[in-house]
Amino acid sequence: MVKLIHSLADHGDDVNCCAFSSSLLATCSLDKTIRLYSLSDFTELPHSPLRFHTYAVHCCCFSPSGHVLASCSTDGTTVLWSAHSGQTLAVMEQPGGSPVRVCRFSPDSTYLASGAADGTVVLWNAQSYKLYRCGSVKDGSLVACAFSPNGGLFVTGSSCGDLTVWDDKMRCLHSEKAHDLGITCCDFSSQPLSGGEQGLQFYRLASCGQDCQIKIWAVSFTHILGFELKYKSTLNGHCAPVLACAFSHDGKMLLFLLTRYVTTCAFAPNTLLLATGSMDKTVNIWQFDLETPCQARSIDDQLKQFTEDWSEEDVSAWLRAQGLEDLVGIFKMNNIDGKELLNLTKESLADDLKIESLGLRSKVLRSIEELRTNMKSLSSGIPDEFICPITRELMKDPVIASDGYSYEKEAMESWISKKKRTSPMTNLALPSLVLTPNRTLKMAINRWLDTHQK
Repeated sequence: MVKLIHSLADHGDDVNCCAFSSSLLATCSLDKTIRLYSLSDFTELPHSPLRFHTYAVHCCCFSPSGHVLASCSTDGTTVLWSAHSGQTLAVMEQPGGSPVRVCRFSPDSTYLASGAADGTVVLWNAQSYKLYRCGSVKDGSLVACAFSPNGGLFVTGSSCGDLTVWDDKMRCLHSEKAHDLGITCCDFSSQPLSGGEQGLQFYRLASCGQDCQIKIWAVSFTHILGFELKYKSTLNGHCAPVLACAFSHDGKMLLFLLTRYVTTCAFAPNTLLLATGSMDKTVNIWQFDLETPCQARSIDDQLKQFTEDWSEEDVSAWLRAQGLEDLVGIFKMNNIDGKELLNLTKESLADDLKIESLGLRSKVLRSIEELRTNMKSLSSGIPDEFICPITRELMKDPVIASDGYSYEKEAMESWISKKKRTSPMTNLALPSLVLTPNRTLKMAINRWLDTHQK
């Protein structure tokens, strides 16, 4: 059970990020400030708010010890603060002065990574406050970053959808397109996955994006065996972009946000609390109970919704549920997991698995077809490119703004007049306020409506 226990409404604009230490909660906002609260009673600390940044603060994070807080901003700086006194410890300027979108400490507090709108990523020495290494991605702004639990590598995500893996010497180990419409967030689970050769440990990585998907990856790296990134599964079927994802500190739960207005989430390290920040300027504190069914379900339970991720044991449990327990031994002997199950045909059931009964083969095939139908239903719905990013509704009169994104005309005009002259998708200043009718998209929407409303 999850219940709202407290709301904070001190910020004067959108809340962009929230982060926990063992005793404090930090929040940051478009209002240029960072605020600190005690977890004992959620009162704001005497030295809060922290003021230095001259533009919006996009991200904040605590060092593993909780003594140092980092914040980064459109002003091109990453600032280190004393969490307990509010004193400014260091101001680190991004090379080129590009807006800094994300910052993260390494697990041992040796480094701080900062990613910027121009695609640069910097590793700072968190003890000397000096630049250690610098790199860049080919396209897009860096908007997400996460260190592996052992600190041997870190991952960055870009607005172009690329997931890039770096080692602690800033060597690019791998880069691939992970989300078609841009990555919004990524996070590692603290729990290693068993398996692999020579005792190699894999860590689970979650990424999410504007394509309405959460993807799960397994990542490993050793200096002897090298690097490996394995795509594991996609949690799809969502009706909106997934703006944030976070693993609980024990690695057993994954929380993700599907609404346009709730922008950030974080789990507390030692208590059953989570925080969410929103475009309505508030931060909500939630308490959950692991002894009862929880809205933030176990990541393993989530993955088991998807048949292709089933283990051999999952397949055995499914067979028993279908009244096919007599086939459990045959399926185990042939190492049938979820992917193999979905690929079974009447020929393979007869020739490979040697199931002689026509009735049994037919029942298995009917049950498998039901699984395939359920999987297809997860991805049904209105194409996301037809949905206005502001209203999350089907567009009737789409226009292209100067940020390159399409919006419902009325919604974008209202955004410009009532909100601010920034992009709803990137929060960067709009180069122009001109809205151009997107006739090609409008025709595509009308064709889709003609097909699906018959």
